[in-house]
Amino acid sequence: MRRLAFIWMIALALPMLAQEPSEPADTTSVAKKPKKQVYQSTTVRIDLLNPILDLARSNWHTYSVEAAVSVRLLNRLFPTIELGHAGRFLQVKDAPVPAYSGYGEFVRLGLDVNPLKKHPESRSYMLIGVRAGTSWQKMPFLLSDVEKQGESTAEVLTGEATREPGAYTPERLNGTWIADAWGEVLAGVQVNIVKGFNMGWAIRMKFLFTTNSHSELSTPYYIPGFGYRDTSNWGFEYYLGYTF
Repeated sequence: MRRLAFIWMIALALPMLAQEPSEPADTTSVAKKPKKQVYQSTTVRIDLLNPILDLARSNWHTYSVEAAVSVRLLNRLFPTIELGHAGRFLQVKDAPVPAYSGYGEFVRLGLDVNPLKKHPESRSYMLIGVRAGTSWQKMPFLLSDVEKQGESTAEVLTGEATREPGAYTPERLNGTWIADAWGEVLAGVQVNIVKGFNMGWAIRMKFLFTTNSHSELSTPYYIPGFGYRDTSNWGFEYYLGYTF
């Protein structure tokens, strides 16, 4: 009886064994694509070139310092803030006070983009960007009788005037604070050196927005962060940085 039951169970199992083996059930979930990392690094840098150029301008007493912080996002985008302080003043011969004086702070905000498609994760890259800049400076002195003599302030400050420098009368502005604004487009490169240190350069084209916002007397000849006053200007920087 037992033998008959065993034979009967085998007979029932044969059709099941004859079927093609089915693939084991996939217990693992479909692999999801890894999320793209948004933040990569932060770089702090200082400008090395412009302080050296300032010292080379013998006819001006000049100084400028500038630092920047940029954050690398999505390997290609670099939101950037640039901060600095700059001053210009000219002491003419036999004058009791400076013929021109202006100094103040500036800030630029903008975005750089790495346009290279290959190896965007590299620490050396090309940058193309834009900036919006503003500055505020204190002007205690400015030449007051230049226009009356038929010569421009620029001619006096660049040494092209025909009158003796000591003949001009400086007028005190009582520490007037003056603000300006401009926009920039720039292009440059940054190269990784070793262990987070990098160096780079950038060339900038600047466009002044506040061209007619000051009175004749309070119009500054020099704008911190922008340069000599004109509707457009250009600048060049060479910097040292460290990436965290």
